[in-house]
Amino acid sequence: MKKKVLAAFLCAAMTASLFAGCGNDNSGSDSNGSTGNDASSTEAENSGGGDEQEASSGTTANKDKPLVWFNRQPSNSSTGELDMAALSFNDNTYYVGFDANQGAELQGTMIKEYIEKNIDSIDRNGDGVIGYVLAIGDIGHNDSIARTRGVRKEMGTAVEADGDINSDPVGTNTDGSASAVQDGTIEVGGKTYTVRELASQEMKNSAGATWDAATAGNAIGTWSSSFGDQIDIIASNNDGMGMSMFNAWSKDNKVPTFGYDANSDAVAAIAEGYGGTISQHADVQAYLTLRVLRNALDGVDVDTGIGTADDAGNVLSDDVYKYNADERSYYALNVAVVGDNYQDFTDSTKIYDPVSSQLDEGSHARKKVWLDIYNASDNFLSSTYQPLLEAYDDILNLDIDYIGGDGQTESNIVNRLGNPGQYDAFAINMVKTDNAASYTSLLSQ
Repeated sequence: MKKKVLAAFLCAAMTASLFAGCGNDNSGSDSNGSTGNDASSTEAENSGGGDEQEASSGTTANKDKPLVWFNRQPSNSSTGELDMAALSFNDNTYYVGFDANQGAELQGTMIKEYIEKNIDSIDRNGDGVIGYVLAIGDIGHNDSIARTRGVRKEMGTAVEADGDINSDPVGTNTDGSASAVQDGTIEVGGKTYTVRELASQEMKNSAGATWDAATAGNAIGTWSSSFGDQIDIIASNNDGMGMSMFNAWSKDNKVPTFGYDANSDAVAAIAEGYGGTISQHADVQAYLTLRVLRNALDGVDVDTGIGTADDAGNVLSDDVYKYNADERSYYALNVAVVGDNYQDFTDSTKIYDPVSSQLDEGSHARKKVWLDIYNASDNFLSSTYQPLLEAYDDILNLDIDYIGGDGQTESNIVNRLGNPGQYDAFAINMVKTDNAASYTSLLSQ
């Protein structure tokens, strides 16, 4: 029986953080929300007791059990350098996410193409400057960094720092003097327009939660009061923040807003003027997150049911994912969701048809998995990713305990893995990308 465990401080987290990601999104996540986790079991249930204390995996040491990091890739939050010690913790350790750079550039391209297509109405005050504001999720999150860089690259406002595009927030930049960005140009119909990042900031609330939708809603209120008619475009590192800004101001003022994650509310809002979003193929990511564990538990090649059909016919085509062996990472590929195709993405929790066939429990015995969502209030992870995981766990014969974190402290999650011996595998979504050792040290005991 699946157990969905309430996060400690869930009510506080839902008030403090309305993100996504990563995100990743979560939250991005990615990541990368306004809806809460549907986790329903108690903290006491997770601590284990009686028969539940027995290790379902026999004599396998915790350090040797399958582990998948997902949504937040183990890495240095300052440099972006991957934590290969975490990614190669054991022979059955992998990361599952999405191609952040491909998606980031796709978001920037989506915005640029929208401007070109709607140039006659985009410059609201007719000053020849296409002004945009940027909601940054987490300045130390690889996905957030990539998305900020992607927008600036395609808008022509990027400035290099240490060999890469500067992703720092600029604060306010209405005069174009900020050092982290520069004025870009775009030529449409024989006329050259200046493109300027008017303002940007990390959306971090007073409790420390990043990717915070409420903070983004407050920010657009401040920006619009200060230089409202100069704002022609809103760009956001995720849909949670984007929708908060859209509902607070840009919808009524008909300013196109662009996000990331293809959350259901954002996709539906395209019909009301939301400019567009990026689908990071959460359906493929959720499948991969559990599939690599299933394969390790079955002792079969990791490519089974991914690039090679399994005994039920499940298989992914190479246009929806890629695998980087050096990084031990699976990445789903991204798709732009705009006015022309948004109706194809209205149900963000629909599983991916090519990998929807039930595995035979006789050949794939049920196994027990511990899985956490870094923030139970993260819109993308709780409203899109977890429902997909819950659909796939049945298909793949996995009994999963879903743990919801508070989005702020790693210990709120780590302290609830008090008896790893009762699980056969682990799927981990960290609060901070630097903190993989908090989990691996526990599993190594």
